[in-house]
Amino acid sequence: MMVEKQSKFSNMIADLIKKSYELGYMITFAEAYRPPDVAQLYAKQGRGIANSLHSQRLAVDFNIFKNGKLLTDGSQFEDLGKYWESIGGTWGGRFRDGNHFSLEHNGVK
Repeated sequence: MMVEKQSKFSNMIADLIKKSYELGYMITFAEAYRPPDVAQLYAKQGRGIANSLHSQRLAVDFNIFKNGKLLTDGSQFEDLGKYWESIGGTWGGRFRDGNHFSLEHNGVK
């Protein structure tokens, strides 16, 4: 059931936020929910995929900071991405979108 998967994802995000502070990061939400029409537009612009997990409420993008500086390269917070993977998530740092954290659904990451 989708609501159970979304609930699992929400709890995983809570764990990720807590871990981020333990690792010395500050994070803010960049994008969580993405309406399907926006996902379609982004896909046409080459900025995402039409069947985005954001539209399923199974993905979130974060702004990640360390020492007051916005980190824009996933290699700068790979430890956080590896933590996310260790609890069952998919980290966008593996496919050029480092601030993306999702839970795979129907083969979409």
